[in-house]
Amino acid sequence: MVTKPKATDRTGRVIEYDPEICPIRHVLDGIGDKWTILVLTALKANGLRFSELRRAIPDISQRMLTVTLRKLERDGYLNRTVTPSIPPRVDYALTPLGTSLVTQLGPLAKWALDHRDPIAKARAIYDATSTG
Repeated sequence: MVTKPKATDRTGRVIEYDPEICPIRHVLDGIGDKWTILVLTALKANGLRFSELRRAIPDISQRMLTVTLRKLERDGYLNRTVTPSIPPRVDYALTPLGTSLVTQLGPLAKWALDHRDPIAKARAIYDATSTG
């Protein structure tokens, strides 16, 4: 029996969805979390070791970085290379699929940088006037 992926709606209710019916959601769910885009962007220029990634994204926990890297490797966006040594050296690098995704994220990242001030202002106004 095949189990359908689950998501939550705006009310927090768990719903099932069929990736065959909504393939865009299926892909975006894999890259739309808090850390994935930051990890992919950090790997854009060249491969990095785990500790280098932690320094590049200082507010990510070790556990969350590990979970994110495993998910990205599973989805084919990056390769993990272990070099036998003491301690073992582990490097992460984008695959061609990951590189193509990062290329597409570039304009979104630029847009976010260009619009962070107006967004912060809108949030402040909303927070000051919102009762909920």
